[in-house]
Amino acid sequence: MAVNKTNTGKFFEDFGVGQVIQHATPRTITAGDVALYTSLYGSRFAVQSSAEFAKSIAYPDAPIDDLLVFHVVFGKTVPDISINAVANLGYAECRFLKPVYVGDTLSASSEVIGLKENSNGKTGVVYVRSTGFNQRGEPVLAYVRWVMVRKQDGASPAPDVVVPELSDRVDPAELGVGLSSLDVARYDYGLSGSAHRFFDYEVGEKIDHVDAMTLEDAEHQIATRLYQKTAKVHFNNFDQSKGRFGARLVYGGVVISLARALSFNGLANAFHVAAINGGQHVGPMFAGGTVFAWTEVLETIELSARGLGALRLRTIATRDLPCLEFPDRDENGAYKEGVILDLDYWVVMPK
Repeated sequence: MAVNKTNTGKFFEDFGVGQVIQHATPRTITAGDVALYTSLYGSRFAVQSSAEFAKSIAYPDAPIDDLLVFHVVFGKTVPDISINAVANLGYAECRFLKPVYVGDTLSASSEVIGLKENSNGKTGVVYVRSTGFNQRGEPVLAYVRWVMVRKQDGASPAPDVVVPELSDRVDPAELGVGLSSLDVARYDYGLSGSAHRFFDYEVGEKIDHVDAMTLEDAEHQIATRLYQKTAKVHFNNFDQSKGRFGARLVYGGVVISLARALSFNGLANAFHVAAINGGQHVGPMFAGGTVFAWTEVLETIELSARGLGALRLRTIATRDLPCLEFPDRDENGAYKEGVILDLDYWVVMPK
């Protein structure tokens, strides 16, 4: 008897609170991955760009860009969590726990921590806590995300509602994990691209990152394939051209990486993303659009790690909307048209 060997992925009714999922496939990070990531986003942060610069502040080598680590781990989870997703809704409690280097192998697992069926009876929201590990079984990344997933059978009963309580920010005491061995006494501000360091930033300060990048179809699809992310909405133009938007949807992580790369102009010494407190994909992004970004400083914290401080930042990314006037929410709390990302995160920089 023939058995169907293909996998259609999990639908909303296939998830249960407490369920633990081990994701395929482990991924060894290569120098080629790093070069391709740079070519896609143009990130210029010195610590990730130069092994010699990284060694000068006591890294053993240039660490992998934090967001590349995030995307690779995220990509592992997609076939099991969000292959049948309508949209990825948000992030919380994301902590970068340990540097990752070329040659490290990443794997991931997730625990379902919440479920809530939507009122339309056709979709539901799944909350998962995912963890990425290196080849030694050491956690390198942990985060929560929630995603809207289709039901396969609209008549299936709704599960008990479980919505996890999530922190609105990562505790500053948890920042700088894995950085205690660094020594920034030899940090070269000429080579890094900016003289501005931790004490030069003030709460409430807003920075227009000035530059912008136009995104092409090939770029966002290559980026998404780089992470082995299989969500159908990014690739299948045959189907997506007939759908709600009439086009392939850009993976939201591409916008996050573009905004981070653009933030170099104004935050060049923010060499490490320590945590993501929360994030919202406010609007969709499509090929042909141009991404702009601006950032507000929300908090400043001196870290126990020698010579380091942390800035809590809120970066807004927009589509086809320059950020000279810092587009944000209006007096009613609605985002200005063109805003596509609102990201709250901690970065580390020298004092």
